Amino acid sequence: MTLSVTLRHSFPDFELDVSFQAPAGVTVLFGGSGSGKTTIVNAVAGLLRPQSGRVCIDDWELFDTAQNRWLPPHRRRLGYVFQEGRLFPHLTVSQNLAYGRWFAPKNAKRENRGRIVEMLGIGPILKRYPATLSGGEKQRVAIGRALLADPKLILADEPLAALDDTRKAEILPYFERLRDEVSVPILYVSHSASEVARLATTVVALQDGRVSGHGPAAEILGDPMITPLGARAAGAMLEATVFAHHADGLSELDAGGARLLVPRIQHDLGKKIRVRIAAQDVILSRNAPKGLSALNVLPGTIAMIRAGDGPGAIISIDTQAGRLLARITQRSVAALGLTNGAQCHAIIKTVAVAPEGLGADFSAGAGTQPDQAY
Repeated sequence: MTLSVTLRHSFPDFELDVSFQAPAGVTVLFGGSGSGKTTIVNAVAGLLRPQSGRVCIDDWELFDTAQNRWLPPHRRRLGYVFQEGRLFPHLTVSQNLAYGRWFAPKNAKRENRGRIVEMLGIGPILKRYPATLSGGEKQRVAIGRALLADPKLILADEPLAALDDTRKAEILPYFERLRDEVSVPILYVSHSASEVARLATTVVALQDGRVSGHGPAAEILGDPMITPLGARAAGAMLEATVFAHHADGLSELDAGGARLLVPRIQHDLGKKIRVRIAAQDVILSRNAPKGLSALNVLPGTIAMIRAGDGPGAIISIDTQAGRLLARITQRSVAALGLTNGAQCHAIIKTVAVAPEGLGADFSAGAGTQPDQAY
């Protein structure tokens, strides 16, 4: 299924004008505060009636202002996951799940409850009440409730924003499984670059109510011209395979034939994963460096240099592992004589690759279950 969105709406101090498509998988609306992310989600959900536009999921039309068509929110068959779980406190987990199924149309192809419970790892907590659950457990139950309503689309409006880092690490692998194992498109709102790198199939980058970039996650995150959160959040996403685990606590990855060492991860050998490398964690050298503590050195070719308004610059480097971004000063650019097409070496500290920047693809090969991933 594919979600098609075209929206125009004016507020006193803000104007939204966007058009994009969201295929199966996770489409992330990515941008800073005030970029239009939540306004889009509210329009899709029917909580905002835009001045003009059309939204449909394949041939399921939610509204079309040109034809004066408007489907009420309760008939749109959407699953909504909020920042907080919003579970019914007087119902058990099992009863909250049953409430979601109650909303599914009678002729709908119902999701297998047992499969959803297993996928989200909530079997042991079915008899518990929301007050006894952690934030991550509540969010998993909320996802299950949304799925069991047999939605044509799932909306997730910054579902990890209210969680601490530990709970985020707990819930992220379940969204990865949702992305890879469920055919329903997911429209996911985030202003976290690491979340985008781990989860997104497609990225819609937003800035001031406009689409500044739209495409596959690796392509958008690797484009220095698209920086909805500014240069400090710039970074690249690489695809790699777990190659080896070493006794000194490091794991070795194969990224396009290049080897990367990262802090130990608990994925099986052969597992395909995503690796986000922040631009500020990449150092450049014109010559092959010697005598460094950094273990990851990738030779490459400079593809683009983008100077900022201040003293910094973002450099795109094509390597065997994929395109990397480096954030350095313009003084360093001049001192090293960096130009488009110049050869250089990208240096990445092993410990700079944080656990939140490593995500799995559960659709490919064997691997650990989500609750064992980190």
